[in-house]
Amino acid sequence: MPPIDWTIDGLSLETHTLLKSYVKDVEKAYGSELGGILLYGSAVRGEFLPGRSNLNLLLVLSSYDLSVLKKYDSLHKRWSKEHVVVPLFLTVDDLQSASFAFPLEYQDIHECHRLLWGQDPFVGLKIDSRYLAAEVLQGLRGNLLRLRQRLVEGRSTEEAMTILLSLSITGLLPILRGLQRLLERPVSAHGEALLKDLESHLAIGLPGLRDALLLKRGQISPGQKEIPRLMDRYLESLTRLVTTAEARIT
Repeated sequence: MPPIDWTIDGLSLETHTLLKSYVKDVEKAYGSELGGILLYGSAVRGEFLPGRSNLNLLLVLSSYDLSVLKKYDSLHKRWSKEHVVVPLFLTVDDLQSASFAFPLEYQDIHECHRLLWGQDPFVGLKIDSRYLAAEVLQGLRGNLLRLRQRLVEGRSTEEAMTILLSLSITGLLPILRGLQRLLERPVSAHGEALLKDLESHLAIGLPGLRDALLLKRGQISPGQKEIPRLMDRYLESLTRLVTTAEARIT
């Protein structure tokens, strides 16, 4: 299959070179078993931060046989060092059922991805969103519950709180885009616009979430005394958001 000529706005030449090298490695490893390689997430949304953001990919394969999956072992060893996380593995036949079970994740990919190689399985696909509300509510509650548990596991140290704030807001953003869809709002690609829209539409303040987003991006560097206060603000904002969202979409 001939290579696809692509460039992605906002990504450096170094990241483009890295992705093209990754595509060559995957194509070599899988050959005729590979149907497509798609990039999604922050690298496509214009929010990629070199050294901080991961590269999220989806591989369209011919099957999920163990022998097929094991071919990625050596690739993961090589590419995890470059912030390439283990990709989603999918077959074209399973895409419809997967998107039906996980409308939040697959709607996000459907709306914002780039084809790096092969054929795009999302062309012509319609996402069934009847379970979107349940997945959004589960995601909101789950994020809050896991955050509390991991705080205790990490003994609420400043280091643990710094890591957990970044992890929590990263996992929260796609859920909030799902919430925008349920509220019939235009979906925001960037985190700041997303939080601003929900604050305005739901008439609530989310200062803790904005602070966590700035922390994740390295735009603020709170000291040891400020991190616990930031966590308090984050928990307060997230709890307020969960309660308000539940009241609006149930």
